Amino acid sequence: MGNCCSDVAGGQSAVGGTGVNQGNQPNAPNEAVDAFLKSRGYQGLYSQIELSLSATSLRDRDVLSKSDPMAVLYSKEKDGSLKELTRTEVVLNSLNPKWITKYTMAYYFETVQNLVFRVYDIDTQFHNQDVKMLKLEEQDFLGETSCTLAQIVTKSDRSLTMDLVCGEQFSGQAHARKFGKLTIFAEESISSKTTVELKLRCSELESKDLFSKSDPFLVVSKTTESGIVVPICKTEVMKNDHSPTWKPVFLKIQQIGSKENPLIIECYDFNSNGKHSLIGKIQKSLLDLEKLHSAGTGANLFIPTAMGPKQENKVLKSQLFVESYSEKIQYTFLDYLAFGYELNFMVAIDFTASNGNPRLPDSLHYIDPSGRPNAYQRAILEVGEVLQFYDSDKHFPAWGFGARPIDGPVSHCFNLNGSSTYCEVEGIQGIMMAYISALHNVSLAGPTLFGPVITSAAHIASQSLTNSERKYFVLLIITDGVITDLQETKDALVQAADLPLSILIVGVGGADFKEMEILDADKGEKLESTTGRVAVRDIVQFVPLRDVQYGDVSVVQSLLAELPSQLLEYMRFRKIQPTL
Repeated sequence: MGNCCSDVAGGQSAVGGTGVNQGNQPNAPNEAVDAFLKSRGYQGLYSQIELSLSATSLRDRDVLSKSDPMAVLYSKEKDGSLKELTRTEVVLNSLNPKWITKYTMAYYFETVQNLVFRVYDIDTQFHNQDVKMLKLEEQDFLGETSCTLAQIVTKSDRSLTMDLVCGEQFSGQAHARKFGKLTIFAEESISSKTTVELKLRCSELESKDLFSKSDPFLVVSKTTESGIVVPICKTEVMKNDHSPTWKPVFLKIQQIGSKENPLIIECYDFNSNGKHSLIGKIQKSLLDLEKLHSAGTGANLFIPTAMGPKQENKVLKSQLFVESYSEKIQYTFLDYLAFGYELNFMVAIDFTASNGNPRLPDSLHYIDPSGRPNAYQRAILEVGEVLQFYDSDKHFPAWGFGARPIDGPVSHCFNLNGSSTYCEVEGIQGIMMAYISALHNVSLAGPTLFGPVITSAAHIASQSLTNSERKYFVLLIITDGVITDLQETKDALVQAADLPLSILIVGVGGADFKEMEILDADKGEKLESTTGRVAVRDIVQFVPLRDVQYGDVSVVQSLLAELPSQLLEYMRFRKIQPTL
């Protein structure tokens, strides 16, 4: 799934352009480049999903014939309001309708997409009206149900059957009367899988730096119908290179629209402050790029010299070449879910003394009597509410670190549930309850060490791999400070990179987390162990909670958007194919 990926492990670090040669890996963004792209409208990865509906054993509300059912699909917004998405056609005289009308929607892994389905019996007098014009309050209500899109796509056959209930009972009464069943089938659009692989190079780029050569990278964008330029892909940064050849990138046909649609390819000189300098640009469709490859010729870049209706362009000596061009069907994140893979959630919480006395309101661990979650609770809830749908048993390993249990030494990995034999709790609420209980049963201490909890998570992932289980593990570490075992943590991460494991780190509080970003390899150099071994892929994503809590992008979206690509990177690394 995704709109652009590269073929280098860890995703072509955008600073330096180095990486381990591990074919077919997704592209990992650099912080400065990503901020630049997001400011211009770049969004996360997604797949197009087509929903089909059918029902069985509906109520018969007509006297002389069977019901004439129509289904209505809604999305449930964050404020609880319903937004109508589509209506099916009316199926005449049927209690077991199979509607022909499909609805295509974008599936975003990193968000919870709540859906509501309602079924109505359409009165005979309205049969000749366009379904869009029907007043639903004038129709007989047959029942409703709800689910998340994730609940559908995680089924092996991507089909979910649910009971239809009355509106009053739908809100949560224990003994709701059932009024038939609704089945939702999800199919991933083939355009989500059709991918163009491009290997691009440039020649004779102009220098934008005073004392060195430029550090070029490419941004590929499309123009929407309204004229807005939206970035869809980028390359890595090549340092000090005026004739760069970038690693291959993959563009999804679905995001471009068609091979005839024009693309804007811009070449920038990377600057660490995020203010990248335009070296030159070009506008070509995929068909044009395919012809350039076939002919073995280049196309000159240009740079705008005047803006407005009379825009003029200066043609440069610099040229863009297409070294390779191919189209292929790529396995997607949803293919692996259908193959039976699950995402197993794990969490580790920082109990070091720098968090402050939990009994005082200024503590990061303070439990507000009003029910307002603290930063730790927020991170658990926001990440957990997404990942829980991808874990069938919802038994989550949960640890604490940096605290002293009653009458014991400081522990850097203790079971949050207080048990000495097992680490799992049941559900997200189980994590929350164990967290609050631990605050009353341990003394905050220190220092901040990540190595032990990463090793514990890696041990579980390693056992799963040995047992050939179809599981991929996600460890959430929430911390308020900079770690003191940096090299030991690097060693643990280099070892863990071989395993089905990703690590999300959320920094809470006002600490300076610059050193923490060393662990996030797409924000710096590749991780290297004490023995000189380099991590085969980047498995860490780090974000300070304060950086995203006031914007439109939540901490969940910032952290989770990369997970599908990391899972695909692991599958390609292990050469695992979802043979259905």
